[in-house]
Amino acid sequence: MATTRDPEATRARIFDAAVSEFARHGIAGARIDRIAAEAKANKQLIYAYFGNKAELFSQVLGRSMVHLAAAVPVDPDDVEGWLDRLMDYHAAHPEFLRLLYWEGIEYGTGELPDEAERQAHYARKIAAMQDGQDRGVISDALPARDLLFLLIALANWATVVPQMSRILAGAEGSDRDRLRASIKEAARRIIAK
Repeated sequence: MATTRDPEATRARIFDAAVSEFARHGIAGARIDRIAAEAKANKQLIYAYFGNKAELFSQVLGRSMVHLAAAVPVDPDDVEGWLDRLMDYHAAHPEFLRLLYWEGIEYGTGELPDEAERQAHYARKIAAMQDGQDRGVISDALPARDLLFLLIALANWATVVPQMSRILAGAEGSDRDRLRASIKEAARRIIAK
């Protein structure tokens, strides 16, 4: 009996395997052979569907960003709720922040291949913050882009470096709730009118 090919299912398996591989090993450490083995796909299909390893990483990170943006839109009318949803998302999907962290390590301060597209992606989030400032919902003491950066940093740091949460804040068990409350209090103070 002949096997039916399903290119979309194969692409999805490759993509999922690439997310895992890049989150674990970074761009330089990731191996196309391991992605192919995990996806049960021919290595050549990866190149045909996604291009080279750097292009695959860019697509993985880009799609992950779109997924996050859809799942947790910036909400200047409910910053605390947005931060809760953002922290919950990252707790459930720690690979996203790992991908960003690896990107920062490996690309450093150099321009990213898709930087203009990424700036457009974040421009919408900055515009949401600016709208909140314009309507007087949140403070305009900081430029909207800086405010967004600081709020995201507050929400993300504990997931990016969990060992530091544990060492500095003792953020294990019920202490995680205390740390989350502290993050939200810091955010309240930053956005206060």
